[in-house]
Formats: sequence, structure tokens, C-alpha cells
Amino acid sequence: MTIDKAERLHEMKHHETVSIMDIQFINMTKKDFLHHQLYPRLNRQQKCFVVTANPEIVMQGRAQRSYKEVLQSADFVTPDGAGILLAAKYLKQPLQERIAGYDLMLDLLNFAHVQGLRCYFLGGKDYVNEKMVLEVEKQFPNINIVGHQHGYTDINDPMLIDDMRKAAPDLVFVALGMPRQEQWIAHHIDAFQKGLFIGVGGSFDTFVGEVKRAPQKWINLNLEWLYRIIKQPFRIKRIGKAFEFIFRILLKKS
Repeated sequence: MTIDKAERLHEMKHHETVSIMDIQFINMTKKDFLHHQLYPRLNRQQKCFVVTANPEIVMQGRAQRSYKEVLQSADFVTPDGAGILLAAKYLKQPLQERIAGYDLMLDLLNFAHVQGLRCYFLGGKDYVNEKMVLEVEKQFPNINIVGHQHGYTDINDPMLIDDMRKAAPDLVFVALGMPRQEQWIAHHIDAFQKGLFIGVGGSFDTFVGEVKRAPQKWINLNLEWLYRIIKQPFRIKRIGKAFEFIFRILLKKS
């Protein structure tokens, strides 16, 4: 483990967290998380690794030790999923609220717009990545987009990493899906001098309108997962991991 990662792990221990299957989830509101943790780090140009984890991510960490170590190396893991909140409540350590990756991305883009920060967009299909950049330029014209690259290429190419490093982004949004996005961040973050790195899954698709997000009423009821299954039936194969996660929590199995 590098000194930089060791420092990030030490820093994380000072935040209030709830442990679920050996993953430390932050226990604060999104507003507090942004204003007391992320925005100050961006202002200080301090490196930061954020994971937005749902039950599927936790179960992947359980199945793959190296991936669990990646999750544990993050500065912050946010509870992104109704299953995580249910598990915390059952464990008598209720979390204050769900903090979704898509919502965090929107707040960070808005902050980047206000502050004129440098952003890089990695991942998604080629046309989605292009649309993402165009839409960000349209909605947040004060953001300095210093680069972008779709996810259907060699994302570990040393030339790509070097170009990204030289671009000196303040924010790196990584939309490669689980577990690739977290693995990529953990593997490459130490090559950068600064930057907030966050995996955002399919958020690019949602932002550009390729995928419709659930209506707010569904989100408020923590039923966004059900809406996604109705709209994208192929997700039913993945929901099994969420049910296994809940089952193991109920039986208190790690």
C-alpha cells in the first residue's frame, strides 16, 4: 500500500461510518457530505476516491477479495441503494439517507460550474461519451472540460493515463460500471497530483437521456430499483444479488 493510500485510509477512520459486510458506509446527509467533505477537498486540491455502493457492489466485494480491498481503500463509500439502508436499519445502525451516484454527479457538476473547475469524463459508449460532453458544455458552460474518453478502448493505456495526468483534472467521472470503474480508480489515482475520482456507473446514459431515471415519487419511496427492472427487464438477473445481500444480512452472515 502506498503512503498516499495509507493516509486516505487513516483519514476515513475519523468519519462516522456504518459497517456493512466489512464496508464502511458514511452516515451523513448528502448536503453535509458535499459541504463538509467533498467541496473542501476540491478547494484544497486534495485527492479523493469516492465509491457509491449498492448491494450488488457489496456482494461483488464479498465474492472477490481484491475488489473488497479496492472498496476499503476508498476515502468514502456512500449508501447508494435501498438495500443498504434496509440493512443498516436491521443492524440497528440506521443511515441518515441514501446518497446516489447520479445525484452526487449533478451536485459536483454544479459546483464545478460555479468554481470553474477542470473535469474529465471517462467511460460510456463512444456516442454517449460524446453526448455527455456536449450536454455538460450546454448546461454547465463554465466547466473546463480538459478531456474525455469512451470506455470501449484500452483504458489502462499508459499514454491515456499520462494525457489525463497532464490535463490536471479537478474532477474525474468514471462511468465504466462495477467493478471496472473502482478498480481503475484504485489502480491509477496515485499517478495524479490532485483530483476527486468517482465511479458513476450508468449516469452518463441517464444524463444524456439514453436511459430515463425513475420519477421522483419512486425515488422517494426507495423503489428506483423496481422502476429500472420494469423499464430494463435484463436487470432482473442482477437483482438476485440484492436479494442474496438482504438474505445474508437477515441471517447475519458475512
